[in-house]
Amino acid sequence: MPETRRYAEVTRVLAQILALNLVVAVAKIALGYVSGAVSVLSDGFHSLTDGASNLVAMVGVRAARQPPDQDHPYGHRKFETMASVGILVFLVTVLVQVVSTAVSALRNPDSPVVDALMFWVMGGTIVINVLVVVYERRAARRLRSEVLLADAHHTTSDVATSLSVVAALIGVRLGYTWLDPVAALVVAGFIARACWEIFQDTSRILGDKAVLDESVIRDAVEQVPGVLGCHHIRTRGSSDYVFLDLHVWLDPATPLDEAHRLSHVVKDQLMVRFPEIKDAVIHIEPPPEKRKEKSEK
Repeated sequence: MPETRRYAEVTRVLAQILALNLVVAVAKIALGYVSGAVSVLSDGFHSLTDGASNLVAMVGVRAARQPPDQDHPYGHRKFETMASVGILVFLVTVLVQVVSTAVSALRNPDSPVVDALMFWVMGGTIVINVLVVVYERRAARRLRSEVLLADAHHTTSDVATSLSVVAALIGVRLGYTWLDPVAALVVAGFIARACWEIFQDTSRILGDKAVLDESVIRDAVEQVPGVLGCHHIRTRGSSDYVFLDLHVWLDPATPLDEAHRLSHVVKDQLMVRFPEIKDAVIHIEPPPEKRKEKSEK
């Protein structure tokens, strides 16, 4: 499948899932406000994190479709990181609101209205989320998309959260009203974890943290005939969009045209073995004296 068509397919799947996640979130939030169940309300806000994840993924996929230009020679992928920062600010605001509401409910306990309709709505949203996970995982395998696979994993956590809320609602129905705000705090924990994961990902990219293990890069380079070794291996970017630069050791007597050819062999082999590498800059140099002496023996 051509890359442009694959990107379009991934975007289409994300748009469909975004619509479903918004339906689930709105249903839970409305139910939470009507019933007074802070756990359901919090779970609705947590479902918004799935929608936020879809939006960030769509921004990333759209940016990936844009080729580098004169103003953006390294491409446009950091627009995804910028979107992630905006989502993080939104989630932190939601987290503060959820915790505040849960603590207030613990201090001033009130019995929410827990009826059959609530269980039907919560059950329906869980079924939708399960179907989303199955559909997204199948699409991820078909389109070879890490973005869809990661998003499906995120939605799986939403299913677990909703099940814990349903368990709390059963407890409230049996007279344990304190379980409602406690379940809301549990949901707040899931939202906090999502915030932490986004913070880690964005800080890693913006801080140019190494993406690939140097040893696996070195092993791949040293398999190329004529290459004596390499060092100063540096990688940066996101896990699926990596920039690499390194110094490759060649025999000092190697003709310039042969050295140029070998540098392209190294680059091609790296990009085939690690498809997440979008560009590699290779500097040719003679080996250190000890390696040079060893190669001459």
